[in-house]
Amino acid sequence: MWKNKACLICCALLGLTLSGQACARSYDDVLDSGYIKIAVYKDFPPYSWMDDGTAKGIDVALARRIADELGVRLDILWLTPDENLDADLRNAIWRGPRIDNTVSDDNASRLQKNIADVMMRVPYDREYSERRDELGLLKNELVHMLAPYQREQWQIAYDGRKIDEVETIAVFQYHTIGVEIDSIPSFYMMSAFNGRMRDKTRHYATLTDAFEAMQTQQVDAVMGMKTRISWLLAGAGDDNLKYADNAFPTMGRQTWDIGIAIHDHYRQLGYAVGDVIDAEIRSGRLQAWFEEHELLYDLPDYYRRLDTGTE
Repeated sequence: MWKNKACLICCALLGLTLSGQACARSYDDVLDSGYIKIAVYKDFPPYSWMDDGTAKGIDVALARRIADELGVRLDILWLTPDENLDADLRNAIWRGPRIDNTVSDDNASRLQKNIADVMMRVPYDREYSERRDELGLLKNELVHMLAPYQREQWQIAYDGRKIDEVETIAVFQYHTIGVEIDSIPSFYMMSAFNGRMRDKTRHYATLTDAFEAMQTQQVDAVMGMKTRISWLLAGAGDDNLKYADNAFPTMGRQTWDIGIAIHDHYRQLGYAVGDVIDAEIRSGRLQAWFEEHELLYDLPDYYRRLDTGTE
């Protein structure tokens, strides 16, 4: 009872209304409440999406494992991407979105509104987490990022009927490539090599749309995140569609680790969740999930450094 009162006082002091905001919760609060609320991105296969009323995806499966290991119920908070990751972290972790998009696994009444205990699919990146504003203050001082569980990277898939092989990105001076509008692949393909690939770059609302254009031979290749490309290739079942082996010169960072985010005041909860994720990685269960769904899995750099003794 006193914990609930403390939360109400906290919100009142911050000038927040109970109808639109919620306080972050500690590890003990999560266990006492019997549920954990985990934020995942909406309509983002193969990471997280709804299929006939059932939540599915990599991040959903891992979220369920976390809830099971903690002995609590899983409530999912569906996030619609905002203008940038900083806004997503604000919406999910410390302020809350304007609308409650929670889906509970058992449809029980939900005591906590509009904010998550844990957010999935956040870059595990020290440089990003330590960014500061013009006053020298941390931009995400209320957020702690930890527990990397996957390495992601950019990937091209191409139609072998149109292109013999893709050893260098320069081939797209002569062959068309589909990208998602307003994405990093879009900016890269439009500007790399002094814009020589601009005229061969085709834009689509989603990566799925671009991939479908490749299937119907409207474009010769597509570029997107590796896991999403592997998901689309597995679903296509077409041996003519292949993975490219090229690098991306002048692009900057081409691989990055993916982890979780929690409120900085409640690191004990993050460490408990991190232990569950660590066990999933070390046991091979997470990689097995990827392989079961014909997805490519890359071990996070964090674990690669541990294996080589460089951490």
